Amino acid sequence: MAGSSAASSTVDRLKQLETVEGDVISAIQSAGSALQELSKDKPVMKNVESHTTTFIKTLVEVEKKLTGHINYLTQVSTGQPHEGSSYAPQKDLLLAYHRVDHIRSRLSDLERLTAEPVAHRQQLTQSDLLQMSEQH
Repeated sequence: MAGSSAASSTVDRLKQLETVEGDVISAIQSAGSALQELSKDKPVMKNVESHTTTFIKTLVEVEKKLTGHINYLTQVSTGQPHEGSSYAPQKDLLLAYHRVDHIRSRLSDLERLTAEPVAHRQQLTQSDLLQMSEQH
């Protein structure tokens, strides 16, 4: 059921964005109508003001709706729990892989550093033995 809930939430969000798209089209049409009225030899200022007011009101609504969607996307992308998102677990997994790679790299460096002195000590021990055997 959680999968269908997430899918319906996504469908709802897409429908809301389609509404926002319609509002943007309406705002552009209102702005175009205002400009068209202004381009006339004798513009009717009442019509210009009406189109301008409609444009501004529609733009404010678009801004509110888009801000809501942006806030939603911010919550989903920052790892806060959300029923319809798999981004946070994917991000956690990717970060865990990076940590594992970093640990492997550090262990490899540590192993290399500890292996060098052991090899050096073994060489010294063999040369010491040769010197000791030559002296005896």
